[in-house]
Amino acid sequence: MHKNVNNLIAIENLLKKKTNIEKLPQIIAVSKTFPSSDIIPLIEYGHSHFGENKIQEAIEKWIPIKKDFKNIKLHMIGKLQTNKVKFLLPLFDYLHSLDNLKLAKKISEHQSKNEKKIKIFIQVNIGEEGQKTGININDLNEFYSICIKDLKLNIIGLMCLPPVYGNTDGYFEQMEKLNKQLGLQELSLGMSNDYLDAIKYGSTYVRIGSKIFGNRS
Repeated sequence: MHKNVNNLIAIENLLKKKTNIEKLPQIIAVSKTFPSSDIIPLIEYGHSHFGENKIQEAIEKWIPIKKDFKNIKLHMIGKLQTNKVKFLLPLFDYLHSLDNLKLAKKISEHQSKNEKKIKIFIQVNIGEEGQKTGININDLNEFYSICIKDLKLNIIGLMCLPPVYGNTDGYFEQMEKLNKQLGLQELSLGMSNDYLDAIKYGSTYVRIGSKIFGNRS
């Protein structure tokens, strides 16, 4: 069995062992920078959710894969520029990084021309860090309202990248509360180094790369 499949199975077993919840979080295998040869064994094993952070790389890699495997769900997890939105909708099923109103309006504009509505997480700047993008906590309610009422976007949950140094549990707990206040069902928290912490606070999607694929060169 391929090493990446063994790694994924180990994570699945650890999640089952560490949690008491009935429905385990969806594992997004973050395949950015890795070739198709590292991805196909996971698909053949039965895994269908994958994450990329660059549009051009995803186009080159995933259009051929999706032709052969129709059940793939592709997640855009990186910063998205407005001029790339036209490429987002045909290929991706989820966006985890809606972080400004200009981008929201552009997605709405393109969705009106397509039948497909992408599932979206609003990125929250939970640590209020100047160098990070995301919606500030104080602006979240208004931004969410505009997205669903005016722009008709399919907002399914919130996402954050907590500060590297700080109380990660505290940030995750705050995200869980914000998500519940908005009445949202999905929550995108946790990566390879903190996904077990994230699920304690209701994360339904975890983004795992190095723990599955190994370190990037």
